[in-house]
Amino acid sequence: MKGDISQRLLKEAEKIEVEEATLKEKIWMELKKTFVVAAPATFTRFSTFGVAVISQAFIGHIGPVELAAYSLCFTCLLRFGNGVLLGMASALETLCGQAFGAKQYHMLGIYLQRSWIVLFMSACCLLPLYIFTTPLFIALGQDEKIAQVCGYISHWFIFIVFSFIISFTCQMFLQAQSKNMIIAYLAAFSIGIHIFLSWLLTMKLEFGLAGALFSTVLAYWLPNVGQILFVTCGGCKDTWKGFSMLAFKDLCPIVKLSISSGVMLW
Repeated sequence: MKGDISQRLLKEAEKIEVEEATLKEKIWMELKKTFVVAAPATFTRFSTFGVAVISQAFIGHIGPVELAAYSLCFTCLLRFGNGVLLGMASALETLCGQAFGAKQYHMLGIYLQRSWIVLFMSACCLLPLYIFTTPLFIALGQDEKIAQVCGYISHWFIFIVFSFIISFTCQMFLQAQSKNMIIAYLAAFSIGIHIFLSWLLTMKLEFGLAGALFSTVLAYWLPNVGQILFVTCGGCKDTWKGFSMLAFKDLCPIVKLSISSGVMLW
């Protein structure tokens, strides 16, 4: 009797150990799957923010007025545009995830193009903030010298705002297919180039604010060029079938979803 009880207890203990081992394996597998998607996305966000911080560090060597103006533009204008467009682009993540899960692979490319159209229109709506920055800041009581430099910087930021259209949408598009390692590679390359060019143009060649801002704009656009080439030149054969006029159809649902996503995230 005692032997039977001992055997049962041993069997139950073995079952618990097997279940625990299985649970650990499942958790580890899920963590690896999450890491494959999350790590490149996290690094990309980090490097994108790092580009602005590096620019700010080099602009600090130019002068206090330039540093104050850049910090003000970055905090008030660039982050605002970033938040709006990133929020609206997050709608694409939902649509691409659903289409990929339903194996409607051709629709991912259509959704990507529709998102480009919607975000382009949204970026155009934000343009007055960047065009009339100087009078806006003066009206808000900002120092005139700083406001003048802010106006100059904000004109450069227009290029960065439009770079967000390609950047955010391609990231969502590739992330839905677990192909976002290319984004991390491009981000690492971009930030490396940015550090070198910022030093060269600002410190070595002394091009001043224009040199720092040129390097910043280039750092934001370089990954976009790489992502576009990857998507359109064979990296996504199943999901990218070329440009289509279908992108201009059924835009209203995309607009509604993008606006609601933008409001929630912002």
